[in-house]
Amino acid sequence: MRAVQYRTIGGEPEVVDVPTPEPGPGQVRLRVTAAGLCHSDAFVMGLPAESFGYGLPLTLGHEGAGVVDALGEGATGVEVGEPVAVYGAWGCGLCHACARGAENYCPRAAELGIQPPGLGSPGALAKYLIVDDVRHLVPLGDLDPVATVSLTDAGLTPYHGIVSSLAALPAGSTAVVIGAGGLGHVGIQILRAITGATVVALDISEQKLELAREVGAHHVLRSDESAVGEIRALTRGVGAQVVFDMVGAPPTLEIARKSVALDGVIQIVGIGGGLLPTGFFSTPMGASVRAPYWGTRGELMEVLDLARAGAIHVEVERYTLDQAPEAYRKLHEGTIRGRAVVVPGE
Repeated sequence: MRAVQYRTIGGEPEVVDVPTPEPGPGQVRLRVTAAGLCHSDAFVMGLPAESFGYGLPLTLGHEGAGVVDALGEGATGVEVGEPVAVYGAWGCGLCHACARGAENYCPRAAELGIQPPGLGSPGALAKYLIVDDVRHLVPLGDLDPVATVSLTDAGLTPYHGIVSSLAALPAGSTAVVIGAGGLGHVGIQILRAITGATVVALDISEQKLELAREVGAHHVLRSDESAVGEIRALTRGVGAQVVFDMVGAPPTLEIARKSVALDGVIQIVGIGGGLLPTGFFSTPMGASVRAPYWGTRGELMEVLDLARAGAIHVEVERYTLDQAPEAYRKLHEGTIRGRAVVVPGE
């Protein structure tokens, strides 16, 4: 079968032929119907050799959806032909975190060598994908996999951060979303759907600011040196109760630090490489800083329910498997509107 792999440190992803995998005991093989591209992939491919811990070659794609194609011995709970989405944050399945569906915070995954698809294990940018356990599958029902697959990360990750900050987002509060791209444009919609907050979106791209307006941001601002003053003006000097930094780079974290309110929350969602010192002489008194990772399996079900109800959607650019390297280049350049999705069957 054909797959998109990262094969050499510092190289470009390549479309190659690899053996078709067979499911082992308890495993499920999917015929992939859609696979999402993410800035996390670009981050992984940008790591130097001494920091790269995923093994090569690596089949990319941690956002996956497909149709159950084959069941390994003992695998039950799904039927061949059933459409499903993949919950990518794989854990041990036995610890307290995993028992409550929070495999994204499994404390044993690293020591056991358990890695998500596309982030260590072979990913969804291929004709077929092996899923290690049926518990990592969520029914898609009648949802379009191409329109939905990005929600397994670009929806789940902001949703997880937003849900953990719900107490700070009643009517009359302000939520700032820094970065209105793949994660941000979905986060804006989630905020509008489940909170009473006024949503302020920031970006350096006019195209992405226009997308933010389209999906429901109350205010849009340039993410530059003027942003902090404008946020303070919009909030009558108070600042934002929660700032969701979907970029996570040093300049955006500085905006977050300066625009969050007393006793507010900063959620560093993006992995742009920035670090934010916190304490009496950095962040406002009472403010907390959190770096959420992915989300729980139950939260993924809730995100898909929001999509099913028409409350959220993903702006999608569609590509074939052969076009995936080009899509990654556009992702790196910041010219993707919303999210790039590869359809291996095309």
